Amino acid sequence: MSLTEGAAAHLTVSGTAPSPHPARARASDATPSSLPPDHTQAILETTKEVGAVLKASGRPFALVGSVAAYAHGIPVRLQHDADFALLREDAEVVMESLRERGVRIVDPPEDWLVKARAGGEEIDLIFSLAGRPVTSELLARAQTLPVDSVHMPVIAPTDLMTCRLLALSEHHCDFGPLLPMARGLRERIEWERVREETAGAPMAEAFLYLLELLDVLPRRNGS
Repeated sequence: MSLTEGAAAHLTVSGTAPSPHPARARASDATPSSLPPDHTQAILETTKEVGAVLKASGRPFALVGSVAAYAHGIPVRLQHDADFALLREDAEVVMESLRERGVRIVDPPEDWLVKARAGGEEIDLIFSLAGRPVTSELLARAQTLPVDSVHMPVIAPTDLMTCRLLALSEHHCDFGPLLPMARGLRERIEWERVREETAGAPMAEAFLYLLELLDVLPRRNGS
């Protein structure tokens, strides 16, 4: 589901009646028949278009979330949205850049992100990851990687794992997507830093112990 209709087309915002599927409301005037059938590719197209706009804005950012895991080579099926981390003070400049390309900005009730919709896909511009403000240091650690055919900053593996673990709670504790990520990124993650930054978080500590039992990580203290 691309943000554009054709490689050279501009992003547009529809003024038609609401979609029958409000959770996936369309923000462009592309017709369903013009959209790629694979949802993973649809989100990648959105990510590439938005990433290009953010790069042109000159403000630091990093791709985060499931699409970041995909960029690092983890075979995930993309089903939801494209997430970008940026500094809160850069939000207005970034949003204006997106508006100029026809992206619809939505003000959510949360104060830690801004939502946008374009080409039938949702975009999250995030200022806080797992309750921690996005910092210049986190963005500086991002690695430039190709997302399909567009290079852009992607959150570093250690930060990606830390954020995913800190997001776990008693109400949302699914280790399933984290296991292939831990295995795939095992050699690229600074596990001691992950342990330090997640110390005291029960779900994170439980997952790290599970990795030891599965021999993904060496067992500590001979346990």
